[in-house]
Amino acid sequence: MRKICYKSFVVLILLMQASCFQKQLAQVNDRYVEKEAETVLRNQVLKNAEWAMQQEPLTITSVTCPRSAGDKHDFFSEADYFWPDPQNPGGPYKERDGVSNPDNFVEHRKLMIRLSKIIGTLASAYKLTGDPKYAKEAQQHLEAWFVSSETRMNPSLQFAQAVHGRSTGRNYGIIDTIHLMEVAQGTLVMEDSGVLDPDVLAGVKKWFANYIWWLNFSEAGRKEKGVKNNHSTCWAMQVASFARLCDDQFMLNAMRERFKSTLLPNQMGVDGSFPLELKRTKPYGYSIFNLDAMAMLCQILSTADDDLWTFQTADGKSVKKGIDYLYPFIADKSSWKLKPDVMYWDKWPVAQPFLIFGADRFHQNKWLEKWKKLDHFPTTEEVIRNLPIRNPLIWM
Repeated sequence: MRKICYKSFVVLILLMQASCFQKQLAQVNDRYVEKEAETVLRNQVLKNAEWAMQQEPLTITSVTCPRSAGDKHDFFSEADYFWPDPQNPGGPYKERDGVSNPDNFVEHRKLMIRLSKIIGTLASAYKLTGDPKYAKEAQQHLEAWFVSSETRMNPSLQFAQAVHGRSTGRNYGIIDTIHLMEVAQGTLVMEDSGVLDPDVLAGVKKWFANYIWWLNFSEAGRKEKGVKNNHSTCWAMQVASFARLCDDQFMLNAMRERFKSTLLPNQMGVDGSFPLELKRTKPYGYSIFNLDAMAMLCQILSTADDDLWTFQTADGKSVKKGIDYLYPFIADKSSWKLKPDVMYWDKWPVAQPFLIFGADRFHQNKWLEKWKKLDHFPTTEEVIRNLPIRNPLIWM
C-alpha cells in the first residue's frame, strides 16, 4: 500500500514538473517572438523616431473642405469608391466597388494616419529604449488632437465617408478611425513614463471615453455595429482598443462576448474563410484585412480566464482556423483560387498583424519567419489605409 502511494506521489511530482516546464517553455517562446520582432524593427523604428521628434502637431483643423457639412473640428472624408456618373455629370455619385476615386477628399484621414505614425513610432521607441523624451514629444500631439479647444477633433464621425449628392456622412466612415488605435495604445504604453501631464492624459482618456459612447449610442455607431462584414469587426476592434486605454471593463467584456457570439460565428465559414469578403472585388485584400481585425480583437481582449485566441464555436470556427486557411495564400500568393483584386493586387501581403501575433500565441515559427520577410513599413496609401497596426511592439 505504501509503495503504491509512493509511486503515485512520484508520478504526481513528475506531472507537475512537466507542467511547469511546459509553462516555462511557452514563456521562452513568447519572449522569443518579441525579441525577434525587436531585432527586426529596432533600427528602422529608431530612425523613424528621429523623424517623429521633428514633427509639429497638425490636426484636422489645419485643412478644411467646403463640401463638409460640419465645422472645422469635425472629421470629414468622402467615400473612396464613389465616382461622378457619366450619364449625369452633375448628379449624385455612383459606386464602383473597390476602385478608389483619387479626387475625393481624404486629407483628414491622411492627417490621422500621420498622427498614428507619430504616436506609434514614439511609443515603440520608448518601449525599446525607456527614454522618456519620446513620451514628452508625443504629448504635444495628443494635446493638440484631443484637448486643445482650438485644434481638437470632435469625438464623433458624423461626416465621414460622405457621398456627393447622396449623404453628408455615412456609418461606413467609422472605419476611418481605426488609425486612432495605435494612438490609444501608444498613450497607454507611454503612461508610465512619468512625463505626461496628468491633465493632458486625463483629457485624452476623456476624449476616447466620449468617442466610445458615440460609437455605441449614435445612429451611425449603431448601424456600423450591425454591418455584417469587416466594418463591424473594425467597429468592435476600435471599441476594444479605446476601452483598454480608458480601463472600461464593461465595454471590454461586451466586446469579448460580441466576438464569441456574433462576429466569429456569423462572418467565418466552416473552412476558415470569410465568405462576405470573398464576394468583394478585392477578396484577397479584404480577407487579410478582416483576419487582421479578428486577430487584434484576440490580442486586445484575451485574458488568462477568457482566451479568445483558443475560443472555438460549436461548429469549429476559430481565429486559428482563419489563419490556417489564409496562410497558404500568404506564403504562396500564386495559389490564390479567386480572381486577383481589382486594385492593389501586387501590394499585398505586407507584415500582417495576424502573422506575428498568431505566431506568438501558437508558437508557429513559419508564420513568424514569413512576417519577418514581408514589408514592415509600406508606403502605398491604400495599404496603409487598411493596415492600422504598423507598430507591433507596443501591442506585445
